[in-house]
Amino acid sequence: MLIKEYRIPLPMSVEEYRIAQLYMIQKKSREETCGEGSGVEILENRPYVDGPGGNGQYTHKVYHIGMHIPSWFRSILPKAALRVEEESWNAYPYTRTRYTCPFVEKFSIDIETYYKTDPGDHVNVFNLSPAEKRQTVLDPIDIVKDPIPPHEYKVEEDPKLYKSVKTKRGPLSEDWIQEYKNNPGKYPIMCAYKLCKVEFRYWGMQSKIERFIHDVG
Repeated sequence: MLIKEYRIPLPMSVEEYRIAQLYMIQKKSREETCGEGSGVEILENRPYVDGPGGNGQYTHKVYHIGMHIPSWFRSILPKAALRVEEESWNAYPYTRTRYTCPFVEKFSIDIETYYKTDPGDHVNVFNLSPAEKRQTVLDPIDIVKDPIPPHEYKVEEDPKLYKSVKTKRGPLSEDWIQEYKNNPGKYPIMCAYKLCKVEFRYWGMQSKIERFIHDVG
C-alpha cells in the first residue's frame, strides 16, 4: 500500500470551500456524463450517527463507467470493468471516500480529508502513529507554483491571473502562502489535508500501479 498526505492551501474560508466543493462536484458530473452506458446509480443516501468524523451523510454509488468516471480512473481499469463503487462519508469539515471495483478485488483507493483554517502547517492532523508517519509520504501542493498539464490549463482559472469581483481577492503572487504567514488575517486561508491510501495487491505490479495512481490521479 502506498500512502500519501497531500496538503492543499487555498485562499478562502472553510465555509466558502464547502459551497465551492458542491459547485465543482456538480460541474464535474455534467462534464463526465456522456456516451452510451455512462451514468451513476445511487444505492444509498442516508444520515449516519457516530461514524467517520462523527455524524454525517453516507452515500453509496455505482458508476457505470462509459465516459462518466474521471479519465485518470478509466485509464487504470480493464475495459471489462464496467462497474466502480464509491462509498462516501460526509461529516464536513471531515470527509472520507472509498473506491473499489468488483472486477479487480485487490484494488482500492481510500481518501480521508480534513478541511482546516490554517496555511497547511498542522503537524499531524490525522493522528498517525510513529510507524504510520514513517510510511506516509508528505506532498504539499501549491496552486500557484505547481505545474499544470497543458491540456488541463485554463486562463480563466489561473490563480496568478484571476481576480474575484465579489471578494476582491487575487491575483495570487508566487509567495502568497508566505505573505499570509507574514500578515495573518490579510485574507482568509484554509488547507485541505488529504490522506490517500492506494492499494493494488497484485504481485509484480503493485508498486508501479500504486505510484501511477498517485502521480496521475
